Amino acid sequence: MEKEENQNKKEDILKKEDGSDGVTHSEKTKEDHKKDEISPEQKILELEDKVTRVLAEMENQRRRFEKEKEEAFEYGGFAFAKEALNLIDNLERSKQILQSDDTLKDSEALKKILEHLKIINEDLLSIFAKNNIKPIECLNKKLDPNLHQAMMEIEDNQKDPGTIVQEIQKGFTIKDRLLRPSLVGVSKKNENKDQKTPENNENLKDK
Repeated sequence: MEKEENQNKKEDILKKEDGSDGVTHSEKTKEDHKKDEISPEQKILELEDKVTRVLAEMENQRRRFEKEKEEAFEYGGFAFAKEALNLIDNLERSKQILQSDDTLKDSEALKKILEHLKIINEDLLSIFAKNNIKPIECLNKKLDPNLHQAMMEIEDNQKDPGTIVQEIQKGFTIKDRLLRPSLVGVSKKNENKDQKTPENNENLKDK
């Protein structure tokens, strides 16, 4: 009897020392698995989060697609419109050449030709306007690098420096975009005007 009691005491001591408290390894593993398992509520929350992320990404892609489609529709003819401006340029060059031709100057033939060129030019501008292609008004306006490109400076003391006083080539916009800038000449002050040389100053003093 004493032997059995001693044996039981030894076993109790060993269990306390290894910290098992009578729990087997397999039982411990099961408990650990239970702790690692995600509850159904947590799974639902995770799935809801994933679905929300996927829907947000799909919405972003839809918006990008709509924007690209809208830009393609609105500006798809950008390159064609830019090329079409050559018609306006050629009409203007033809007009200048005819006006500078001494053999045609002041003739009825020249007047009729210029009238026809004017009608064609106005028709082209009307077609452009219907397609949101509009000329840039620049004369007597301040130089705007977003719309104008200065090609030369012209002395003009009647205008503030940087004012556009000559249009070399007409610029155009398509909707809210620049199709091509206006090529212009801008005013600058005549630096020599009203400046008196030292000799003139001496002459004035002598008088």
